[in-house]
Amino acid sequence: MMHTIPIETFLANMSEYDLIIDARSPKEYRESHVANATNLYALSDDEHEQVGTIYKQVSPFEARLKGASFVCLNAAKHIQTLYPTFNPGSKIAIYCARGGMRSSSLGTIFSSIGYPIERVIGGYKSYRAFVTEYLENLPQINFLTLTGNTGCGKSDLLQDLTNVIDLEKMANHYGSVFGDVNGAQPSQKEFQNRLAHAVLALDLTKSAFVEAESRRIGKITLSGSLYAHMEKGIRIEITAPIEQRVERIMRMYDSMNNTFFMERMERISPYISRDDKIDSITAFENGDLARVSEILLTQYYDKVYKVTKAPDIIICNDNHDKTIETLKGIQDEQQR
Repeated sequence: MMHTIPIETFLANMSEYDLIIDARSPKEYRESHVANATNLYALSDDEHEQVGTIYKQVSPFEARLKGASFVCLNAAKHIQTLYPTFNPGSKIAIYCARGGMRSSSLGTIFSSIGYPIERVIGGYKSYRAFVTEYLENLPQINFLTLTGNTGCGKSDLLQDLTNVIDLEKMANHYGSVFGDVNGAQPSQKEFQNRLAHAVLALDLTKSAFVEAESRRIGKITLSGSLYAHMEKGIRIEITAPIEQRVERIMRMYDSMNNTFFMERMERISPYISRDDKIDSITAFENGDLARVSEILLTQYYDKVYKVTKAPDIIICNDNHDKTIETLKGIQDEQQR
């Protein structure tokens, strides 16, 4: 059987679903989707466009007729994905753009062969309404905001702490001119979806760790509500010896190709001396990433990305495990 459920019920039970089906086109799915949803499309990108054109230029009936034939063919393929991975007792939710024809059509076929399906009223549109409203009116979050110069290991520390919001990981960007070295960022909508679920997963009875960021991380913009909570948090400045900072930054430069590096060096030309720029490029061409890292850390990052707000606590991160224990102690102390 197939039942319709409001977005509130869907969100409350998300962790209980064995499968969440996004019935929209692959293009819509790639732009952004519900966390952990699987794209079993009712219409492919081309089919979606065809049906839309027929609807506008011919008639709604002809569009539904064409769409139905596509849905049946696609459903036949998707059944191979469903079984035997998911048995008839699996808990499955399905949504499309607005909770209309696509999720209804696909859900009806799946439910007719024995899968209990819950179809989300309002579809992805209602989900996005929840996300945007939630991010602009966040509950009270007591942040422990990690600040400090580039290469001091803040991102590494976040990986080994609990109750964490890792903004750079979600944005796939290190927050600097070289920040997109790992490839394209998610869309603004997709980032917001990830962020909303990350906040929902926090234990709000204890402090949460986050790295200090500007309002923008690459092309991603943080919500005003989140940024305000971060700015109010206890600021913990992380420092580290230059040798360790160089080692960390070398990991980033090791994955850069020549074209990427040269283009980014041109971008920072106004902020670095001509001699330091030439020295950096020469070192990169010679494969001396340690020298590249040292020059850019001391002559670019430390000068351009200065910490302007005084910290409440300063921790020298010359020993990762020791720093983790210190930060956990601060977190525990704030809970008392």
